[in-house]
Amino acid sequence: MTIILSEILEGKKSVALGGHVRPDGDCVGSSMGLYMYLTENYSELEVDLYLESIPKAFSIIQRTEEVKHEIPEGKQYDLFICLDCGDEQRLGFSAPLFKNAAHTLCIDHHVSNNSFAEINYIKPEASSTSELVFGLLDKEKISKSCAEALYMGIAHDTGVFQYSCTAPETMEAAAELLRKGIDGSEIIDKTYYEKTYVQNQILGRALLESMLILDKKAIVSVVSKKEMEFFEAVSSDLEGIVSQLRLTKGVEVAMFLHEIDTQKYKVSLRSKGAVDVSKVAQYFGGGGHARAAGLTMKGSEHDVINNLAAQITLQMSGKKPEEA
Repeated sequence: MTIILSEILEGKKSVALGGHVRPDGDCVGSSMGLYMYLTENYSELEVDLYLESIPKAFSIIQRTEEVKHEIPEGKQYDLFICLDCGDEQRLGFSAPLFKNAAHTLCIDHHVSNNSFAEINYIKPEASSTSELVFGLLDKEKISKSCAEALYMGIAHDTGVFQYSCTAPETMEAAAELLRKGIDGSEIIDKTYYEKTYVQNQILGRALLESMLILDKKAIVSVVSKKEMEFFEAVSSDLEGIVSQLRLTKGVEVAMFLHEIDTQKYKVSLRSKGAVDVSKVAQYFGGGGHARAAGLTMKGSEHDVINNLAAQITLQMSGKKPEEA
């Protein structure tokens, strides 16, 4: 499906933007990029962006202080645009605005997206939602600050242009954004590679306490709620741990568990290609991509690991869940 953004905006007076819970680089990049583009080129529009608290590293992107973290009582918009979000529940606190909006649009690249909006621009083959947003904009009207946000989003969801989702079109989009005069190296260093002391501590602990399972084809690590409190860490401090685990030689799948409540875990999955982790995540109510997915599971640490391992084993054997 092809859409024309200017046509969708025609006749609208108010627009809300929203992204998924625990916003990552692509969510923040695509949301901020579109937010700046609309506010800079559609002065007649009332535009608001709603996201949960974003990692401090992303404050390198201009105007992030304008992001709203609460919804006004009784507020309604002509159009709600959700970005990088696979289902309505993943919108979190901004979901009521989506439900009450006169019209809705979803821009996303998750294969698990169930086309829950009125208009759905879903392209699972795209590297990132930021790349999709770039494709919808008038290139002449993209400002330097907008370009910085979109470049960050593309860089994050491609693992700095290393993942298999990096297509020629991805590199061409990045090149066009660089021509806006942005400092791509600084954006990558400050938002992707640079870590705080706490982040390095908890990464070290996660690596030291990791385990190889499934004949050393999978690696798993767990960070408990108590350990989070000990390190005085927050969820955003865990960014990148599962990707580092995935780099282990001989491993096909990486699993990282983060305890968010008593016997409730946020699970991040990464694959080198042999296992479609989006199918594993979907089986337990989550979603994502073939090589990067996530979900939330309840149970003991060992139960969660064992249940995930069982589905990963089925993937490796070529069987479907119903054949188990």
